[in-house]
Amino acid sequence: MATNVYLVRQRISRLGQRMSAFQVNLNPLKEPLGFIKILEWIASIFAFATCGGFKGRTEIQVSCPPKVTDNKTITATFGYPFRLNQASFQSPSGVNVCEVRWDSHVLIGDYSSSAQFYVTFAVFVFLYCTAALLLYVGYTNLYRESRKLPMIDFIITLVATFLWLVSASAWAKALTDIKVATGPNIVQELLPCKPPVTCQFGSVTSMGSLNVSVIFGFLNMILWGGNAWFVYKETSLHSPSNTSASHSQGGIPPPTGI
Repeated sequence: MATNVYLVRQRISRLGQRMSAFQVNLNPLKEPLGFIKILEWIASIFAFATCGGFKGRTEIQVSCPPKVTDNKTITATFGYPFRLNQASFQSPSGVNVCEVRWDSHVLIGDYSSSAQFYVTFAVFVFLYCTAALLLYVGYTNLYRESRKLPMIDFIITLVATFLWLVSASAWAKALTDIKVATGPNIVQELLPCKPPVTCQFGSVTSMGSLNVSVIFGFLNMILWGGNAWFVYKETSLHSPSNTSASHSQGGIPPPTGI
């Protein structure tokens, strides 16, 4: 028992010494493993920023001759996390155009689950990339000497690749539905838009930034999938015999990807 405690303390002491030996080494960033991680870090920022920062509105033109002959603009404002069923229509100056309380009518659909999952995952990826880059640059020797850290990195890379596929696909489908729910079809769905009230679709905010967010979602999937090979080369699975021999001799395994 005392021997086990001593070994644990010795390992913790060695780990503490390694962690305290922070030394900036930019060479890993010149290799595929570090360079692609920078690209993943940047792509994750674009992914959650282009989606989470969106604000838009859709407009319809309403008239009801002979009471209201001029078209009045009714607007509904929406944005992240895209709970459209909470986005009510607003008439100009709060007037009940055509004797309709427009604020009691809302858009159709709730796409918050797909949007929030996509943005939350992108934020977590951003944080992980930051930590990984810190490890690559500041603790290069610790990463190379350890057998667990590259394996953990490899597993997380595989999981992240799969989750990027799932989240980007779900968000792409949700975005398609959002475009339908805020497009010309809203005129057919609104109950007040029946004779004598005449409704015409006006306009909707361009969703170019949301399209970009979907593109970056699949780009992230490609980056993480491609980087899996370079992370795999750092693990003992790539060359277990060389790695085990190096550890048994107390040496440092030769760099393969960094």
